[in-house]
Amino acid sequence: MKLIIQIPCYNESETLEIALNDLPKKIDGIDEIEILIINDGSQDNTVEVAKNWGVNYVVNFKRNKGLAKGFMAGLDACLRNGADIIVNTDADNQYVGADIEKLVRPILDGKTDIVIGERPIMTTEHFSPLKKKLQRLGSWVVQKASKSDIPDAPSGFRAYSREAAMQMNVANEYTYTLETIVQAGRNKIAQTSVPIRTNGELRPSRLFSSMFGYVKKSMLTILRAFMMYKPLRFFSVLGGVIFLVGALIGIRFLFFFAQGTGNGHIQSLILSSTLMMIGFQTFVIGLQGDMIAANRKLLEEIQYRVRKMDYDHDLGEIKKENDK
Repeated sequence: MKLIIQIPCYNESETLEIALNDLPKKIDGIDEIEILIINDGSQDNTVEVAKNWGVNYVVNFKRNKGLAKGFMAGLDACLRNGADIIVNTDADNQYVGADIEKLVRPILDGKTDIVIGERPIMTTEHFSPLKKKLQRLGSWVVQKASKSDIPDAPSGFRAYSREAAMQMNVANEYTYTLETIVQAGRNKIAQTSVPIRTNGELRPSRLFSSMFGYVKKSMLTILRAFMMYKPLRFFSVLGGVIFLVGALIGIRFLFFFAQGTGNGHIQSLILSSTLMMIGFQTFVIGLQGDMIAANRKLLEEIQYRVRKMDYDHDLGEIKKENDK
């Protein structure tokens, strides 16, 4: 059983070695533990620090592509190098390395395919009261969108089985954390969470420049994921609300018309007709989106099978090299 720990990095030369030193060297049930970093266009000596420490693999981007792209590139590299389990953690040592055993244990026991670390958000000192409330609100929204019970959706400390990793797709360029939970929930991939610890803050978060920006991007990511995986429900609700408003305005017009004063409310009739047409058209868009979603599922299944053949071939080549 091979575990590869992947660490996305962007100008992390000051904290990377601390995070690497904190990683476990041995875990019961794991035969090999290897380290991979994703250098997301760093302009400092992050790569030199990683190589001097002795990481096994380095994925290099010539320019910054963002956390989501880095995450997917890391999964690809881990799978190609024969990972049975992939753990994602941060380069700022936010998470306690020893808790990686907690993440991989449910996968080793065959209970689940994805494990997400649940941070003690309410007792984390460097989280502001507003951030704590927004984290809980965001996690609640993701739970509803994904039909899961993951209590800490933004947590980047997580483990994937090989099968789960091959099924992951991230469409947005902001972050992978929210979309992958929604995707796993909608595709019925087994996922759970375990309580983990956090270390003190070594540097401010670089994922967002302001709380408003974080909320806006997170909500757009959740909304987009929900539209991708449940378009008929989303557009049916939206179209239904618009159609209902139009119908109520139409009923109001009919009331005045029955009293003989309809001539003064022609605008209401026009608005009612317009809203009802928009509502119906929105529902039709939902039907089209549902057909596209069904087609996407077929494409994802094809992609999974192609990935499996590709990665299994690479794994076979690695085994041949090791046997020489």
